[in-house]
Amino acid sequence: MRVSLSKVVDSLKAAAESSRMRILALLSQGDLTVSDLTEILNQSQPRVSRHLRLLLEASLIDRYQEGSWAFFRLTDTEADRAFVKGLIERIDLDDVQIQRDFERLADVKRRRQDTARAYFSEHAESWDQLRLLHAPDKAVEAALLKLIGKRPFQSMLDLGTGTGRLLEILAPYYTRGVGIDLSREMLSVARANLDRAGVTHAQVRQGDIFAAQIERNAFDLVTMHQVLHYLDDPARAIREAGRMLRPGGRLVVVDFAPHSLEILRDHHAHQRLGFSDQQIREWFEAAELKLEESQAFQPSAPGDDKLTVKLWLGRDQRLLIADNATQDSRVTA
Repeated sequence: MRVSLSKVVDSLKAAAESSRMRILALLSQGDLTVSDLTEILNQSQPRVSRHLRLLLEASLIDRYQEGSWAFFRLTDTEADRAFVKGLIERIDLDDVQIQRDFERLADVKRRRQDTARAYFSEHAESWDQLRLLHAPDKAVEAALLKLIGKRPFQSMLDLGTGTGRLLEILAPYYTRGVGIDLSREMLSVARANLDRAGVTHAQVRQGDIFAAQIERNAFDLVTMHQVLHYLDDPARAIREAGRMLRPGGRLVVVDFAPHSLEILRDHHAHQRLGFSDQQIREWFEAAELKLEESQAFQPSAPGDDKLTVKLWLGRDQRLLIADNATQDSRVTA
């Protein structure tokens, strides 16, 4: 993408300082707070904040709030992001200062992972109980990977990202990934998991599925994995997800088939006891999506107290509609 001469000059001015280039290099490895950067750069908070302000003004980075914390990331704008990536790629990673920064960054990420492990330990029993009720996660993940295919695509959005697992397993195929979740604790887990997996081209941030501060018509793939049953208005969530898709983009929903396990309402905050193919089809159609695929995964040990997992794939129809309109115009002519 081309930009104006003045924009290039302003971007170069903003980046042309060693501390700011170090910040850009660090943010290329994941989102960080002011406190993280202060520790890594070994500089005062006012000084780091000034560098961040100048990079923000030049649109080279973005800022988002997560409770009382402010996180910074490389810009989402394609032209600016490509510009920053081009600068970072020219840095010698054997540079002594860069190596020291990355060593301190590794310490920050290790602390994140310690926090994530503590959170998992606290909630492990509850999650293990739920896993016993349905098909193994690996079976569903394998089917999802087969359905999505190995063809690279530009952008992915994971709504209700939880542990960031989908961003992790699909990382080889997308250029840019974004995960949204309301829970700060789960976002900490997701960041730790992505750090451990070496996924640097995905970011997670706090947000509401119903009012996500995310650009529309921007994603080739949107996923909602075990999210709908927690929502009081699943149809609205699907409509919102549909608005995020590019023409021809795909929405994947993974959730439970209809069941009668009231215990999930009473003890696990489930608002809906599963969904039928007909429900999903109607909600997809209301979001101007076509239901292209439906798969079922039976529990490994059948029983009345077990759950069937369903996978639904919908596709945005705007490219097909445009193609049909073009063909009709040719026939008329």
